[in-house]
Amino acid sequence: MDYHYVLPVVVAGRLLISYSLHSDALLHNHQLSSPPTSYSRLQEGVYLFKNAINPYSGGLFHHSPLLLSLFSTVIPLSSAISPALWTLCDTLGAHCMVSIWRARSKLESSRRDGLIAALYLLNPYILLSSLALSTSTFENALYLLSLSFASQGSSSQALLCLAILTHLSLPSALLAAPIVMLLISGPESYLASPKAFTGDARKATRLCAEYLVYALSLTMISTVISDGWTWVPKTWGASLLLPDLTPNPGLWWYFFTEMFDHFRPFFLVVFSAHLVIYVAPLCIKFQHDPLYVTFLLQGILATFKPYPTLADPGLFLSTIALFPETYPYLRHPIVTVLLHVHASLLLPLFHHLWLGQGSGNANFFYASTLVFGMANGAALIDCAWAGLRIAFGEKVPGHEVVQK
Repeated sequence: MDYHYVLPVVVAGRLLISYSLHSDALLHNHQLSSPPTSYSRLQEGVYLFKNAINPYSGGLFHHSPLLLSLFSTVIPLSSAISPALWTLCDTLGAHCMVSIWRARSKLESSRRDGLIAALYLLNPYILLSSLALSTSTFENALYLLSLSFASQGSSSQALLCLAILTHLSLPSALLAAPIVMLLISGPESYLASPKAFTGDARKATRLCAEYLVYALSLTMISTVISDGWTWVPKTWGASLLLPDLTPNPGLWWYFFTEMFDHFRPFFLVVFSAHLVIYVAPLCIKFQHDPLYVTFLLQGILATFKPYPTLADPGLFLSTIALFPETYPYLRHPIVTVLLHVHASLLLPLFHHLWLGQGSGNANFFYASTLVFGMANGAALIDCAWAGLRIAFGEKVPGHEVVQK
């Protein structure tokens, strides 16, 4: 597929769909936007900010002050501009995926470029979230932009994009370690020939310090924009304390809806720590391929982050296209695909039965999110297995592969 022909055609189709299917039903769909990514809440926050009212004084606005400043000064939020802007961000993400693939395969261009771009732009999870104008689209674009810069060795640009992404979505800070490793070792694939990570400790320290400088600078800018520190508990604090229990495709909201208040702090710590514990083991086990570490960590965040949308697992599933060498070693790809098809049918159906017709209850929708979580987990486990199994080559009859 010729990338230079595929991209304009797909982008034109996306623009046509964006302007023709723009509706309030999508904007307020809980599967496509969450409290920290909702377009309607962003509109409300911008309106309050323009009228000299602190949007963080209430309990509904959880967006970063960076977005608040951008859309209240530079880019106006309107039905004429927003669909084009969201499509542009997805186009940027698709282009970054192609550049990552080229850097990983050491090619200036390939026949696979158009396929990779199309798989991202036409992914239903990503497309629907973009139609809902969820700010998850910006998070995905920043994630891919950071990886693209890191794959090309542009450390300052990669770390700045990661720092901005961290301000928009705090759990993304967990990606800092593998991206620093990626800047040191490069994006080439060593899954089939593992070797020890031989990075320079001084360079790693310098890169971490640079990332912290960017993050702290953005923190001070956000504080100036919001005229105080009230934004911190409403944005970063929302990811840690889960104050808004609006339904979403994730696994947190129903659990804490049913939780007794005196148990809540303990389980908030447990759920938050659960995200952190994967970073070191994955970085150690896949130290020979940091790009694959970021891929697996993105899948973990998409499954277990506090406020996910369909765009998060959509990003994970689309980036599988960057690792075709693992395909022969996937164990249950058909089962994983069928689970996703099953979940994608159950989620809107049970959501409508509960909140649309009122003939169901929260258990209906939460059951579908559990199936969705199983689908994401199956894909994640299968990809982790394939990344480990590829190092052993072809299976020898009568022998069993055991990872140490």
